[in-house]
Amino acid sequence: MPTGLDVGSGMMRRPAAFLGVDPPARMERCGSSISEGAEVKGYNLQAQHPADSTAVIDDAQWSVYENVMDGLARAGIPFALGGAFGLAIYTGCHRNTKDLDLCILPADRAGAIDVATRVGLTDYFDQAPYERHWIYRATTRGVIVDIIWEMANRRAVIDSWWMSGPSVQLRGRSVKVVPPETMLWDKLYILQRDRCDWPDVLNLLYYQGEKLAWREVLDRLEDDIPLLTGALAVFRWLSPGVSSRFPEWLWSAVNMSACEASIEQEILPEHAARLDKRPWYGNEPATRARG
Repeated sequence: MPTGLDVGSGMMRRPAAFLGVDPPARMERCGSSISEGAEVKGYNLQAQHPADSTAVIDDAQWSVYENVMDGLARAGIPFALGGAFGLAIYTGCHRNTKDLDLCILPADRAGAIDVATRVGLTDYFDQAPYERHWIYRATTRGVIVDIIWEMANRRAVIDSWWMSGPSVQLRGRSVKVVPPETMLWDKLYILQRDRCDWPDVLNLLYYQGEKLAWREVLDRLEDDIPLLTGALAVFRWLSPGVSSRFPEWLWSAVNMSACEASIEQEILPEHAARLDKRPWYGNEPATRARG
């Protein structure tokens, strides 16, 4: 995978339908509102909670996010939400991390940084240095917008696959979200001494595993498939009933035995309790039945 980026390669602008913020004509037709619940492109958008994923965000913070998104839309720069917002849309896990992750194509890196600067944000590097090869961290008044064009481990750059997710309604605006497959792929690598995203991986498997484009995930992982094998092994130990509904061919593809069809429990409470007595999935009790 390339480790450098040609920000001046002059990629052609996409039509409005490909931008992160949908134009008004498409907003009227969008039925994938997280506040109402929907199944879009086969995904189960999690909207079982009365408030949507922006309810934990105050108005001042949201206005910063809106200014950046509006600026990107005006500049014709495609983007898709990731991070905590994306996770909430697919799993129902709502949390305010005080930042917004916007995935963009590498060719739009310079333009996106310019947009953030023009709407009043500055480089967070002056406050807290960070690795700049994959991300630009823009900040104002304690709010951060992360503009991302590459995976942090240099495994891959953002491409059209990351931009192919559904559009959802957030505070009255239609915004594109990265597909859960890209989120799963990315989070499998976040297994560090001081941070681990595998609980997010387990939530994605619980809510989206039956409908994921698994062949694409495997193709992208290449020789890193053992990471997925490890995550699936933990997930199957925790939620055998859900695992049994995954494609049968997947288990052999990751060098695992087939599921035991006789185990129907979606969560094994005795296993879950050995790890954490708090709810494992979404914001609901671990014993709830999925819709």
